[in-house]
Amino acid sequence: MTRNAERVHTDPAAIAAMHRNIERLPNGAHVVLGLEDGSEVTGIVAARPVAQVFFGPDGSEGMNAVVRIEQPALDHPEAAGWRDLWVDSIREVRRLDPGHRLD
Repeated sequence: MTRNAERVHTDPAAIAAMHRNIERLPNGAHVVLGLEDGSEVTGIVAARPVAQVFFGPDGSEGMNAVVRIEQPALDHPEAAGWRDLWVDSIREVRRLDPGHRLD
C-alpha cells in the first residue's frame, strides 16, 4: 500500500468522522457506500479499514484510511472485482445485511 494520499487530515473533527465510518465497516459487511462525488459502490467489506498516517501531496503528514470493497459477480458480472476507496470520501454507509440496523 502506498504511503501517499490525495488528502490527509489533522483536524480532530475530520478524524472523528473518519473513525465513525470505520466503525460502520466491519469485516464481511454487505454495504452500499455513498461517495462524495454522488456515486455509490455496493459490495462486501474485505477487511475493516484502519486509520493510518499518510503523506499528503505537499509532504504533510495526516490521517486517512482505505477500505477494500469486493464486488461479487452475482448482479453485475461485468463489474466483479474489488475497489479500494479512501474512507474520507465516504459520505454514507448503508448496511444491507439482513436484520442489521445502523445507530
